[in-house]
Amino acid sequence: MPTAGNSRFLQTFLAASTAAGNGRTRILLCSGAIGVIAAMTPATAAPWQRGFVVATYEYAFRYGGRAGFERAGEVEPGSDCPHGSSVHFANDKNTEAALKQPFRSKYEIEAISRPPGLQQVRAPVSTRFSIWNRAITYRGWKRGIETYVNPWAAEDPGQPEVTGRIATGFNLDNNAATGGFVAEDGEQGIDNALYRAWGCDAPWRGNGNATLHLRANDKMQGGLYTMVIRVSGKKDTMNDDNVVVEIGYSPDKITKNARGDVASDFSYRIVKSEQYSRLKGKIRNGVLETQQVEQLHAPRLAWFYDHAGDAEFRKGKIRLEIAPDGNAKGLIGGYRDWRKIYTENTFAQDGGQQGIREHEDGVALYYALKRNADGMADPRTGERMGISSAYRITAMPAYVVDSAQPLGVTVIQAEETRRKAFLAVREATIKSTRTRIVQGVPPGTSQGAFPAMERRIVDLPSKDFFLKVLDRPHYDADVTEIDGELVDKNGNEVGKPPEKPGEQVQNRGASAQVAVAGD
Repeated sequence: MPTAGNSRFLQTFLAASTAAGNGRTRILLCSGAIGVIAAMTPATAAPWQRGFVVATYEYAFRYGGRAGFERAGEVEPGSDCPHGSSVHFANDKNTEAALKQPFRSKYEIEAISRPPGLQQVRAPVSTRFSIWNRAITYRGWKRGIETYVNPWAAEDPGQPEVTGRIATGFNLDNNAATGGFVAEDGEQGIDNALYRAWGCDAPWRGNGNATLHLRANDKMQGGLYTMVIRVSGKKDTMNDDNVVVEIGYSPDKITKNARGDVASDFSYRIVKSEQYSRLKGKIRNGVLETQQVEQLHAPRLAWFYDHAGDAEFRKGKIRLEIAPDGNAKGLIGGYRDWRKIYTENTFAQDGGQQGIREHEDGVALYYALKRNADGMADPRTGERMGISSAYRITAMPAYVVDSAQPLGVTVIQAEETRRKAFLAVREATIKSTRTRIVQGVPPGTSQGAFPAMERRIVDLPSKDFFLKVLDRPHYDADVTEIDGELVDKNGNEVGKPPEKPGEQVQNRGASAQVAVAGD
């Protein structure tokens, strides 16, 4: 039975919680405080609430290789990828094979692959990198067609795909005969076509060490964005057949402990105007599973501000396994527009740069997505515009609270130019793939290593040859801002753009992107 002292403690705790809801205070409860609250809780069922902050967020790709094992040029072959990870542009021979377009002469291909005079320059690696970047960005049926904005205009280079039958994910269409995958627990009909298409792609494949998974999680934990989950019920925290699950964006940066890990039991405000969904679900023995909703909005995986945003799952659902210590792991899944997945990956920087650095080919990834698309059929053409996918998450206990003031997704004014350039190139790419009309590169991007190549080859004896034969983006304006510089039509720097405020502000006027499945 509660004592007067306990009642006073509860009043103090509730007042502090209210302050946290206003975003002014973060609370770390000690074990003694938790014990007092537990002692005050009656044995009968009562309303309850649990919160989580997502600590890691990545594609649910199952790794079947052996770390460090190579065989005849194959990197870590295994049960998932018999020939190992992708090796696009890994060396001059691989790059040469990608450059055999009809308009290129044998000498041009040879010169690009092994630039004459390369050893005479101060930075041979970055010089060759820029030349390769410029060349592979233009692989259409004729000169002048930018490859990554118009991937359909290039031949399919071929992407190694997953051939194993075991996968992580959901049976999204409730049909055990489709999907082609079996879960580790034996469930049939797992739909994770994104895994089949991209599971052998080098930067996404690994056993906890996939390059882009590490990068994305590092940026999220470093403050790029925060995703939170809140679960509310009326019976028991580990068994309840009627719970409400909220998932969304928080403007509060992730808090880490002294070891550099995501800390538990801190408070985070949740934004409900966008990147937010509310779903119904059930918990059985600590395993939470939501109903499917027509649209599930949540923050999307990102490692730069410009391509962060809404993930937009169709037929989406969430599964979360909650451990006795309050930590959780699980999946978020559904069908996503594969054209958006393509652009989010390709234009995080520029297609050629990421391809060479990560040994992936955006054109090959485009064809793999298109080939494996399995949902969201276009009502007019019947073409499937969605691909089934699952994202793996881990989460730490947290206090997810409502704010007394309206909140929106954080806007960083200094990064808005880059974000607008990303949205423009995404729109151009989607238009190109839909209409089959070649689109130019929108201004403001760094596609085609322009003007980077022009600057990096200044001491290369064969520079005039490359400036003559290699295509590049062309813009109508006399001056264009690219990566924080003002450049003229030839790529020469002509000044710096006006100073922009670097502080963060709240975007309260954003259009709502909210999915709600009942009350």
